[in-house]
Amino acid sequence: MAIDPVCGKEVDEAKLREQSGTTAYGAKEVDPTAGTRRFHNGKWYYFDSMECRSKFMASPDRYLNPGAVQAPARPARRQEE
Repeated sequence: MAIDPVCGKEVDEAKLREQSGTTAYGAKEVDPTAGTRRFHNGKWYYFDSMECRSKFMASPDRYLNPGAVQAPARPARRQEE
């Protein structure tokens, strides 16, 4: 079992890859309600929902290195002369 890096839920990798059908061109179809995955920096990450996957894609470092992400720096205040 893999752990969703966004919500922390367990994801069954085998069920996620289970074929649910075939496209008209012969490509394998899977059930997206079973979860989804994303390849990032040489590793597969598994998600329990498209919502979690979308959050991860928008900001992967936020979920992979939660302590490393800092708030954006504020511009320095101008001093009056």
